[in-house]
Amino acid sequence: MSRAIWKPGTFVYPIPAVMVSVGDMEKSNIITVAWTGIINTDPAMVYISVRKNRYSYNIIKETKEFVINLTNEKLAYATDWCGVKSGKDVDKFKEMKLTKEKAKFVRCPLIKESPVCIECRVKEIRELGSHTMFISEVLSIDADDKYINEKGAFDITKCNLIAYANGKYYSLGKKIGKFGYSVQKKKKAKNKNKYGAQ
Repeated sequence: MSRAIWKPGTFVYPIPAVMVSVGDMEKSNIITVAWTGIINTDPAMVYISVRKNRYSYNIIKETKEFVINLTNEKLAYATDWCGVKSGKDVDKFKEMKLTKEKAKFVRCPLIKESPVCIECRVKEIRELGSHTMFISEVLSIDADDKYINEKGAFDITKCNLIAYANGKYYSLGKKIGKFGYSVQKKKKAKNKNKYGAQ
């Protein structure tokens, strides 16, 4: 098998494409971020990485809080639009007809249309080069009731979440397994004994 070799770059794909809301209920902005992810379980911690020239950069640095709003197919257009327009020129909530919803622990608004909103407080700021990483503690996860199944668990299959890969957006596909399925013991077929089928 032959392989193409490229110079070092960002090629860990696919990754989330999220809308991050910043500011407060009166003066807020949305920045689209793909450099984001989980970095710790206990306490629950995540990160976002933002370029210094982005309008939201100073807002996050000053307030030390933000909300990660997961995106789905219905939000794909708004996700892209909020990534190419600057909040210093336009009101992204207004232009994209997105609804501000009051958060529980931060001043930033949630995006009501998002299936899941993650309230975050910055614990550490790391200057990395092209981007600054905001390492943050998760304060609350706000999930839309319509995505909660009868067992009280979040059903990701109902969301049609999107991901980002090499400059393009993709809808997440069907479930192909679950954690631990590769080592799970297979259930014995019913109505069988050591002599075979009855």
